[in-house]
Amino acid sequence: MTEITFDEFKKADIRIGTILSAEKVHDADKLIKLMINLGEENPRQILSGIAIHYEDPSVLVGKQVPVLANLPTRTIRGLESHGMVLYAVGGDFLTTVEPEREIPNGTSVQ
Repeated sequence: MTEITFDEFKKADIRIGTILSAEKVHDADKLIKLMINLGEENPRQILSGIAIHYEDPSVLVGKQVPVLANLPTRTIRGLESHGMVLYAVGGDFLTTVEPEREIPNGTSVQ
């Protein structure tokens, strides 16, 4: 495991957002396009390579998830991705990490 300093960690802007929609990206086996409400004026489009773990992406709709919000925009398969959803990942699983109760979108994770 690579260690980082506390100051490096403080640079990460992790916020809770609600998944508004989730759909597989056409002609991409691994990608799901998520629209996420982070409490901003407009929802964020985030692409996530999790399709092999979610045969039906609609099960993600309504979940509150942590999002690394201050990553630079990245273009994948011609679509812009504005952040990264954080997941718990093990040898043969991937799952969302959710707050124990509903909280306001945009709430900071510290």
